[in-house]
Amino acid sequence: MSGPQATELDSGLRVVTEAVPSVRSVALGLWVRTGSRDEKIEQAGVSHFLEHLLFKGTKRYSAVELNEQFDSLGAAFNAATSKETTQVHARFLDEHTERVFDLMAEMMLGPTYPADEVDSERQVVIEEIAMYEDEPQDKVHDVLDEAIFGDHPLGRRVIGSADVIGSIAIPDIASYHDERYVAPNLVVAAAGNLEHDAICALTEKHFSPRPAEAADEAASLDGFQPRIAFQQKDTEQYHLCLGAPGIARGDDRRFALRVLNTIFGGSSSSRLFREVREKRGLAYAVGSYTDAYREAGMVALYVGTREDRVNEAIDVVGSELGRLASEPVSAEEITRAKESVKGRIVLAQESTGARMSRLAHATLFDLPILSLDETLERVDGVSVDDLSALAGELYSPERFSAASIGRDEDCFRSALESVSPTLAA
Repeated sequence: MSGPQATELDSGLRVVTEAVPSVRSVALGLWVRTGSRDEKIEQAGVSHFLEHLLFKGTKRYSAVELNEQFDSLGAAFNAATSKETTQVHARFLDEHTERVFDLMAEMMLGPTYPADEVDSERQVVIEEIAMYEDEPQDKVHDVLDEAIFGDHPLGRRVIGSADVIGSIAIPDIASYHDERYVAPNLVVAAAGNLEHDAICALTEKHFSPRPAEAADEAASLDGFQPRIAFQQKDTEQYHLCLGAPGIARGDDRRFALRVLNTIFGGSSSSRLFREVREKRGLAYAVGSYTDAYREAGMVALYVGTREDRVNEAIDVVGSELGRLASEPVSAEEITRAKESVKGRIVLAQESTGARMSRLAHATLFDLPILSLDETLERVDGVSVDDLSALAGELYSPERFSAASIGRDEDCFRSALESVSPTLAA
């Protein structure tokens, strides 16, 4: 098995592949470096809406015909939008590589925006937003983003707003596509039973985006200030999140942070899981996570609990935050966490889709594509001192913003006094 290979075409478009000869399939992704953080306020949600519209017709195929074509090839295909990327991806038998590539390329670069399909899909996305509003366990994470990032686009949710989706004009959507879907912003990534030169040749043949200048970078971040964000809803539980600024996507400390997050709340043997759920039974769902973007990131945690247990749950969380920031982790914890992280990394490599996604992210954001052994060495190289320095910098309770969805804001604010009296004031 050969390692990843990458080629930059004359247009600025990049192709990155990894051959996995032991499989009979290919995972292919067409990625563009654009997402909700690249939108103006009056465009909120257009990246995600556009992702939907890529499936709604091209010059050669209607929406129904596109679905029929993919089904006739036995392909599993989908798309996704995040704060910094949009992608169309598929897995299929290796013998269908050119046909699937041709279909995906036409979708990505040549959507025709049939008016009836656009209007129908507006309603689909508005229903998606309504469904999302009914899921406070999911929505609270976006409420936290708003608390941490404020008015910056990273503070807005990817799905957008019903007002924008219901009113944005087709020419405005098309203009956004033409501005963002240009060669320097695009990456073709593939993993599976393939040859790199063959994927490059298919790219030259079927995928010819405009070789324009890359679109302007999104708004910069000027700084952070801890905030509280609360949304009132008649729920059985209070859905609680705490979070603070983290590190950027390319920061070398990302390996240490992954280990630290595993120790804190990212596994079933983590401190938060043990203290909140196993010892005290305060929650069914509890855990921590991290996100990383081009120039910033975040560390965060979630717990869902009933009203009469909010105070105790947040008090335990505050104690664990303070302990993580002030006390070194034990040798047993760091060893267990490293093995957990390495196991997840290795298991992910058994998925061609995960390999393809890893290649795409690294290439889109100009990060080195590390081999599996290099990645595992980075994890093994994390020391107790690395974790102590990172915990002291990122997990000090006074840095944390807070978000909640529940019945009574006063209940939430009073509970926060055990974590940050200044924030709760």
